[in-house]
Amino acid sequence: MGAIARLLGRETATESPRAAQRPRRARSPQDLLLASGMSLEEMRICWIAVSWLLTYPDAAVREKLPGIRDLAAGLPEPVRGGLLSTIDAVHALDEVQLQEQYVDTFDTRRRGCLHLTYFSNGDTRRRGMALLRIKQDFRAAGLEVDEYELPDHLPVVLEFAAAHDASRGAKILRANRPGVELLRLHLAEIDSPWHGALRALCATLPPLDADDRAAVMKLAEEGPEEETVGLDGYGQEGFGLDGDAAALAGQTFAASGCGSDAAAPGPVPVELMRGRPS
Repeated sequence: MGAIARLLGRETATESPRAAQRPRRARSPQDLLLASGMSLEEMRICWIAVSWLLTYPDAAVREKLPGIRDLAAGLPEPVRGGLLSTIDAVHALDEVQLQEQYVDTFDTRRRGCLHLTYFSNGDTRRRGMALLRIKQDFRAAGLEVDEYELPDHLPVVLEFAAAHDASRGAKILRANRPGVELLRLHLAEIDSPWHGALRALCATLPPLDADDRAAVMKLAEEGPEEETVGLDGYGQEGFGLDGDAAALAGQTFAASGCGSDAAAPGPVPVELMRGRPS
């Protein structure tokens, strides 16, 4: 935790004290969507680029790198620099090295988890409801996620935001902002090739305020919540989860290695929905 605290502290020190301590105020969804100062088109391009870069790096993803570089070149700083640094770092590794490092980074480390609701809810009953809310946002946009995939997988959420519904996608990212920030700080701490991609993603979101920073520090200190009660009773009366939420909650143990030190069973595909721009 000490390294994470120091990283966040240094970033806070470089900002205006008034900006870091600015109180929350009511803002419209459109204000929040555009709070980074970037245009909607620039954010969409960044999101799809980060989605591709955070996907398991098989041959198909590596073939996309020149196209991602072309997309990144037209974006403002610091997004452009973040994306290009990840592209350069990924390109410098051979395919086997890259895939091994990807698995070690995202599938075996809890702070490297790519499932957003793990950070905000841990392995608790609330995670099923959080997953259901994301799935309902996808359904509202006319999309269905594969039944074997969790809808909170970061590349999937970014694909949704970029290619289908920017407002709902950005809302999901904002709702899970402490986890996204902790992931960014963790990747910086371990000097990960994918740190630049997270730096670019965070630049598309509203600036952190004091409450956000406190939530990140709490998450870094205490980690996601855990429950000792099993999932067998999720669908029973008194547990407060309907069928869909219970199924999603139970699915988390099978689909995500975030809550344990065991590696995930394999690469997680991103090509789950129609409409991704070519």
